[in-house]
Amino acid sequence: MEYAGLGGLIVLALNIWAIISIFGSGASTGSKVLWTLLVLVLPVIGFIIWLIAGPRAATARV
Repeated sequence: MEYAGLGGLIVLALNIWAIISIFGSGASTGSKVLWTLLVLVLPVIGFIIWLIAGPRAATARV
């Protein structure tokens, strides 16, 4: 079984999820661009940094 291929697919899916969440956040446009570049340039490390410190998606407040 190709573990490298499966790992790459998982990283790709997580990065797509991160980018969608970044654009859905309430952060400024510049901040969104910087976070997106970080996730694209450093896929694994960028995702981990975003997961810990990145902007959160906007949620409905009741």
